Formats: sequence, structure tokens, C-alpha cells
Amino acid sequence: MRRNYVIDRMVAEGKIAVDEGEQAKQRPIQLNEERTPYQLAPYFVEELRQYLEETYGSFAVHEGGLRVYSTLNASMQRAAKDSLRKGLRTYTKRHGWRGAELNLIENGIDNLENHLLPEWTQPIRAGDIVQGIVLDSSNSSALIRVREYQDEIGSREIAWTGLKAPERLISRGDVGMFRVQSINPAAKTIELTLEQTPKVQGALIAIDHRSGEVKAMVGGYDFGTSKFNRATQALRQTGSAFKPLLFSAAIDYGLTPDQIVEDEPIDLEGYSPTNYDGEYSGSITLREALAQSRNVPAVKVLNEIGFEVLVPMVTRFGISSLIEPYLPIALGATDITLLELTSAYSTFPNIGVRFEPRFINRVTDYDGDILEENLPEASDVMSAETAATMVDLLQEVVRSGTAMGAQSLKRPVAGKTGTTDNFTDAWFIGFTPSISAGAWVGFDKKVSLGYAETGGRTALPIWLDFMERIHEDKPVKEFSQQLPSLSLKQETIP
Repeated sequence: MRRNYVIDRMVAEGKIAVDEGEQAKQRPIQLNEERTPYQLAPYFVEELRQYLEETYGSFAVHEGGLRVYSTLNASMQRAAKDSLRKGLRTYTKRHGWRGAELNLIENGIDNLENHLLPEWTQPIRAGDIVQGIVLDSSNSSALIRVREYQDEIGSREIAWTGLKAPERLISRGDVGMFRVQSINPAAKTIELTLEQTPKVQGALIAIDHRSGEVKAMVGGYDFGTSKFNRATQALRQTGSAFKPLLFSAAIDYGLTPDQIVEDEPIDLEGYSPTNYDGEYSGSITLREALAQSRNVPAVKVLNEIGFEVLVPMVTRFGISSLIEPYLPIALGATDITLLELTSAYSTFPNIGVRFEPRFINRVTDYDGDILEENLPEASDVMSAETAATMVDLLQEVVRSGTAMGAQSLKRPVAGKTGTTDNFTDAWFIGFTPSISAGAWVGFDKKVSLGYAETGGRTALPIWLDFMERIHEDKPVKEFSQQLPSLSLKQETIP
């Protein structure tokens, strides 16, 4: 009835001829139960929609037939979404079972064998995480129903919780999350394992540093439950992920990677920074200080070069946040978006040139006339020599520092971890010769992720999983820059 009504309205409005409408009404209705194309990149699409409506108006966007050629790479986007969701679920499992969030019996629903959950309207595939109803639970097993399928799970399927008895986790009537390990529609069989929806959030973004094109972006665990884009909208403190920006300014100022700085207690007009581990390393090089993410040397470096050197450099990196003239800025005490910080890092492998990140290459009208064409927008941030030095320093972070886990990529890689006070934010921003990417993990409310949930433990595995996926079967490339011979300021920073 609704289909015919719409066709009749199209005829009345002169959009189609009467005979076309009658023919269309005679065709059988065929439902296409495939998921919407927006599910691949909903945060990316929403970013486009907001820009297009602001630029061309709602009518042009929704009814004008615009053709939008975006920078999105579908395979990279799929990898980014899978890697982020996997990483957030891993974190969630590490912090234990929270319990089922809904019990149907407590809500007056007793007919569990026939009750349908709203989510079940979507197709179910192997690898999906779906809602299931607990039909029965005992010390040895639990019977789970997902639509017309049933499966019995035991201690193996709940092993990550640390418990062996299903009845200690779930009860009859509970609605829980389960991963579909396999499904056979013909045999009406399904294999499930227990999952848990993360409350923690995260974001992942990838930028082609040779053009500024945003190739992938995920702004949260589930767009359906939260449309807030944590890649472009969330302003978070960066912790030690800010240090490469500081060290870039220091190298430009004239300091060298082998310069000695004293990692020892200091009091700077009442400010006494400490290192993450509470210990001090004595005389170390700037290279070691960055690789080991020592806080005291970073503050001393900023105190040495001054804000008049740091602030212009940070501005050239594309950071729009206000940089207050306080020494804690050296440790990332300023709010920056993941997009901004990842774009800033993309300068290093690009020989000191930063391309403005962009989501759209061109827009045409329905007839193909170009309304907008975006070419790469480049700006010089630092000298090629400084950029090459920073690539080498950030490779040292992977070789011997806080990001040694990235060595498993088995190709040239550089980057920096970041962890804020009380473990509220975990970062890893890094790059290979072909792509720059950044990952962030945290709660929307600035509460702790938990003790020792550092950038290296929480964000780096997400970044690494993404990089492994997109570099699979790709040839190994080397960073092209050659290190300069620096013979500048060599005196010790006390």
C-alpha cells in the first residue's frame, strides 16, 4: 500500500508517466535485507553530510542529486572499523564481566522461545556480534537462542571472564551479546561465544601523508548508539604524544638527538614534574628521553627553548588549540583532536611538509558539472633535515622505547605513545612510509581506564592491528629521508 501510494504521488507530481506508474505497481516487491552502505563508514558519511549541508543546503544534498567523490578507501575503512571494535572489546574483557544489562522475565516477558528482539531483523553472519536470549543456565552450560537458532555454551565459550560456571554469569531471561563463530542456515545450527558491549570509547583515523586524504575514520564503537565523532570532535589531553611536537621545535632551535639532558628532580618556580615510573635516569640523550618518554627531560627541553619557539611550531603543525605558556604543556596538558594530532605527525614522513587533511576530492551536480574540486593544500612546517631527524627519533621509540610492540609489523615504522594523568586517555600516533594513523581510547567522561592502561597497552594494539591489515601482502618500503649531520648545540641541559 505504501509503495503504491508513493508511485501515485510520483505520477501526480509529473515525475513519471501514468503507464510507468501502473507497470511499477504490478511488479512484485522484493526486500533487500543487506545492511545499509553507511554502516561501513557512518562517522565519515556524517562528516560529509554536515559539510555538504552547510555548503550547499539541505535541498541540494537530499534532493539535488549531488555526486560526491570522497577520499575514503573502503578496504582501509573496513580494517579501521574492525580493529577499533576488536581493541575496545579486548580492553573490556580485560576488566571483567559486568553482567547482563536486560532480563526479559523481569520486564514481564515470559515466552522466551518465541520473543523477537528488534536487532534480529538484520541478517546474521559468521563473525557478527548479536544479541541472544538465555533460555536456561546451569553450572555446566547455558542454552542461548538467537532468532530461530539455539546453541549450548560451556566453560570454553566464557573462558575470558575467568569463571567456568555459566550460571554465575547469566540467568534465564537475560539478553546478552554473543559472537557468531559459525552459522549454517540450512541445518539451523549456530556456534556462539559470550561477548560484552564496551562502555569505553575510541577512535581511529588514517591519513595519506602524501596528499592529506583521509582514507579511514572511525569515531566510536557504535554510531547507532552515539553519533559523537571522537576523531574530529573530542578535545582530549594528549600526554606524551605531544612530545614529538616539542622535540621538533627543539631540533629546529638547534638541539641535537645526542645532546645530554639531566633526568633528575627539579623545581621550576614551584612546578616539580615527575616521571611515570617515579624514577630518574641521570644523564641521558634527547633520543633516549623521547624513546623512554621521560617527563622531566621534556619539561627541561621546553624550559630551554621557550614558548616563543614552541608555539609557532605547534601552530604550523595545524593545532588550533590555545597553547598556554605553562611548562606542563610539554607533557601534553592541552586539548587536541585525534585528527589534528595525526595530521601533525604526517609531517614527519613527508619531509617536513603537511597537507591539510580533507574528506572530499570533488563535488559535481547531477549533470556532472564540477561544483567543488579540492587539490592538496601543502604548507611547510619544518626543514627536511628536522623532519628526517624526527623520523629517526620516532623509530627509536619503536626500536627501544615505549612502542616496541610495533616491531611485530616487520617493516619500517615510527610513532609515539601517549598516556594522561590517572590513565584517562591512551594514544598512539604513528606512520609507515605510506600512511599515517592515530588511535585514541578513553571514556567520554574523563575517568580512568584503569591502572597501567597506557598508550602502549591500550591504543597501540588497535593501531598495530589496523596497520597489519592494510599492509598485508604489500611490499616493504623504507623511509626515504637521509639523516643530516648535525653539529649544533651540544652542551648539557641541566
